[in-house]
Amino acid sequence: MRETPDPKERRSRGRLTADDWADAALAALAERGLAAVAVEPLATRLGATKGSFYWHFANRDALVAAALARWEELSTERIITAMEVAEPDPRARLVTLLRAATASAAEDPLEVRLLAASDHPEVATALARVTERRVGYLALLFEGLGFPPPEARRRGVLAYTSYVGHAQLAHAVPGFLPADQAYLSTVTDALLTR
Repeated sequence: MRETPDPKERRSRGRLTADDWADAALAALAERGLAAVAVEPLATRLGATKGSFYWHFANRDALVAAALARWEELSTERIITAMEVAEPDPRARLVTLLRAATASAAEDPLEVRLLAASDHPEVATALARVTERRVGYLALLFEGLGFPPPEARRRGVLAYTSYVGHAQLAHAVPGFLPADQAYLSTVTDALLTR
């Protein structure tokens, strides 16, 4: 569930920001992997010069770090905040989150590309941090449903591995997973059953 803004849309409004570059880096990463995060192709994509890049970043590594921070903010923190505001019931929040995240991950290859780049130190650190935050939030929701903390944590891990596995399989073997809500309902029901 990503809310990445379109960098071309921002470009039409004026000077590029560091977030514009980070968004373009995330888009390139989602399309072709970490190797696609390169200054010249991103500058072309944004209709900018390399000078614009160096105004915001010292080097490619700084851009990768900014893109990962942007991914974490858009794909984790903003979603958790929105869920907290939109839905007071922990069960409904959990079901909504699991269904929406799973459906989104099946459409957007960014998470799978990041997992594939987990040998990169910055990516590995970001993945570890995001995984812990997401599992911790899921565990908190399970606790809100009355599960004791150790069981809530186990279910949080199970829910998250289900999400990651779903995303991986959706991209590795397109068309294999059922596209209907009944499948996702079965998954969420199994996670919620005592």
